[in-house]
Amino acid sequence: MESNTDSKTNNLKVYSTLSRSKENFKSINKTKIKFFVCGPTVYNDAHIGHGRTYVSFDMIKRYLEYIGYSVVYMQNITDIDDKIINRAKEMAGEDENLSLLCSNLAKKYERRYKEDMESLNIKGVNLFMRATDHIDEIISQVQRLIDKGYAYATENGVYFEVNKFEEFAKLSNRNIEELEGHRLQTDSTKRDEKDFALWKLRTSSEYTGEPVWDSPWGKGRPGWHIEDTAITEEYFGEQYDIHGGGLDLIFPHHDAEIAQMEALSDKKPMVNYWFHTGFLNVNGEKMSKSLGNFITIRELLKEVSAETFRFFVLSTHYRSPIDFSKDSLHQAGKSLNKIKSYIAELDTILNNHFKDNDEIEERMDLLESSTYNVLNESSSSFFNAMDDDFNTPKAISSLFELINNSKNQLNELNLDDILAIKKFFIIVNDILGIFFLKDENTGDHEEELLDLIGDVRAKLRLEKQYELSDEIRSRLTDLGYEISD
Repeated sequence: MESNTDSKTNNLKVYSTLSRSKENFKSINKTKIKFFVCGPTVYNDAHIGHGRTYVSFDMIKRYLEYIGYSVVYMQNITDIDDKIINRAKEMAGEDENLSLLCSNLAKKYERRYKEDMESLNIKGVNLFMRATDHIDEIISQVQRLIDKGYAYATENGVYFEVNKFEEFAKLSNRNIEELEGHRLQTDSTKRDEKDFALWKLRTSSEYTGEPVWDSPWGKGRPGWHIEDTAITEEYFGEQYDIHGGGLDLIFPHHDAEIAQMEALSDKKPMVNYWFHTGFLNVNGEKMSKSLGNFITIRELLKEVSAETFRFFVLSTHYRSPIDFSKDSLHQAGKSLNKIKSYIAELDTILNNHFKDNDEIEERMDLLESSTYNVLNESSSSFFNAMDDDFNTPKAISSLFELINNSKNQLNELNLDDILAIKKFFIIVNDILGIFFLKDENTGDHEEELLDLIGDVRAKLRLEKQYELSDEIRSRLTDLGYEISD
């Protein structure tokens, strides 16, 4: 159960969107991984779709580190975009500085995004890079694309000439001749409708007050796609290991990134592995404000614990679609509570034999291996699943196999077996980050609180106040606690 790069990394297989197949994972540098994921456009609070994506990539980073890699995980922050400008215009008073309002709006929602990620135990991002802090790098990339003949300037901006890059849309596997009109902006000054903006000029009085930067082509701001390659080239170079994002970003965003960077560098591939998370639907429908099913992370966490949502996300494979509903969250809470209850039993046994947690940890550190076959089989299943393209639902299933096959034996096992099981769950929690284990510094009195609630519900039932008793039970179940009468 120890981390070991040489023995474990050779077993890891990952699915890459570009090759459309599972491949044996191999980093460019033997022990280090450069990992980039598209971050948010900060004009509103992050929603549960963001939560699904970033929980998944947090898990992937955790597992890569567990098997021995040193991982640098970077996200960009899109802090200049039409959505930010339009939101600021909606809020702006007659005499307000629109540019300053855009900046303040972006900083506000960047801060709230990071708070939301922290609440979901997403702590693995090493670098957050704002687009507006990299204008010089963006301008440099645009100019070099012009110099190499891949881009051209018009009165409205600078555009990448798609027909000059023969492999455009190879990630999405689209036919370039069929791209007209599909999520592409119309501009009569472009040579081809498919060409996309690298730099947007803002010289007209119509745009008075919008944020602009000086450039060789005039005042303006960057296009969406160019910020990512400018940032990754600056910190990761022309080629790196992993690029991640939601499935909806493959076209045109990630196709455009590949075209920009490979055109500049003449090196292929820009990225060794492309990882994409599946869509999150709400009650079988695409999440949207018009349908009234748009849920922010902050709204969700008023009703459901963060650990329940994280467990819910990881109970589905990161590449698969996931359907969000009250029933599915309820089931996730029940399943998570079963694991927590099992760990509580382990803790009770250990606390009866050791004077404190320090002694327990010292004893666990001395364990080299376990002879308990039930644990070894489940542990092997867990890591085999994780090595198979981070198959968390199958890995979680192995935890329940361990629980079901050992629960009735716990009082008969020797202490080293109990310690080995607890150590395994600590490792599992480090990888999945579902806060199974209590923080000893929190002063948590969860068991006493649940006992008290149980006594209150018993009294309510004796007084025939069944409705109130059932309401308490329902709320506890939503929070991930299974209450048995």
